[in-house]
Amino acid sequence: MMGWMAPLRHLGAKMPVGQKPPANREPSMNEITTVGLDLAKNVFQVHGVDAEGTTVLRKQLRRAQVLAFFSRLPRCLVGMEACATAHYWARELRTLGHEVRLMPAQYVKAYVKRNKNDAADAEAICEAVARPTMRFVPAKTAEQQAAVLLHRGRERLVRQRTMLVNALRGHLAEFGVIAPQGLRNVGRLIAIIRDEKDARLPGLARQVLQVLAVQIEQLEAAIAALEKQLMGWHKSNPVSQRLATIPGIGPIIATAIAAMVAEPSGFRSGREFAAWLGIVPRPNSTGGKNRLGGISKRGNQYLRRLLINGASANLLRSKATNADPWVIGLRRRRPSLVVAVALANKTARIAWAVMHRQENYQRMATAA
Repeated sequence: MMGWMAPLRHLGAKMPVGQKPPANREPSMNEITTVGLDLAKNVFQVHGVDAEGTTVLRKQLRRAQVLAFFSRLPRCLVGMEACATAHYWARELRTLGHEVRLMPAQYVKAYVKRNKNDAADAEAICEAVARPTMRFVPAKTAEQQAAVLLHRGRERLVRQRTMLVNALRGHLAEFGVIAPQGLRNVGRLIAIIRDEKDARLPGLARQVLQVLAVQIEQLEAAIAALEKQLMGWHKSNPVSQRLATIPGIGPIIATAIAAMVAEPSGFRSGREFAAWLGIVPRPNSTGGKNRLGGISKRGNQYLRRLLINGASANLLRSKATNADPWVIGLRRRRPSLVVAVALANKTARIAWAVMHRQENYQRMATAA
């Protein structure tokens, strides 16, 4: 029996070229050159390959084990999806000496070879991060993330205030009490609610409406406090101050751009930056015919909304006598919303140039 088993032992002595190592094989840390890290709340998935792209590691890590594991690895390339907590882990792993690259999740999806699970996602990340044409997301600093948090908190409070104000207006309209649109006229409604002599509101309704009025005032105070903190950050941040020199950009928009655009050099041009914001026409080409539709609405929705709203407000405030001749000509040919989007696009391109060149905005002189 031993005689005919010997050839089988001989065949099993060498692993065929390209075959993956057994799952129970303990990989050598020195073999790993690229790692795909699938982030999670508690259990992380790691996929590592060597210089030839051969898989040498598939491993699950508890959250508390992540930093200890990467501290034992030699310097390598680590890829992650730009999702929740990704910027924190990018900073931590860079501190350990690794090269960390973040990628949009939609770009990684194309590299998933089988049914979606953590192991497949980590393998896809590991493959995508090594692609020469992959687009990466710059990791934010802790200071930038803190400023982003201020904006997110303010945005949430503004939405809640809008919801309560609309509810207050709707309820009062049922009793014939109305006021002109605008936040500045909400105070007039609150005064009516608190006027016990106003017979239009029944006592029971007045009690409910007073609760809403108190909540609106509390939100107003909270929003004002966050805006004060944003103003303080704006004064201490040179990028935000340079952006505020651009017409149509105030402290809110300036701090948002400075906080959410970690590295302006990641964009090759102002048009590429505007495309990232989703305020460029969406192409639809077929049969040799090039057609442009509405804006793509991709990328950072918050910045896009701020820029378009800021452009709309700027158009309302500006007068034909001192407005940009380009804007005046566009107004004659296009609807107001289209003009606002075009102005937001132009503002975004100028913002990129200001950040890229690290200089204040200078208006070009126009011929008299």
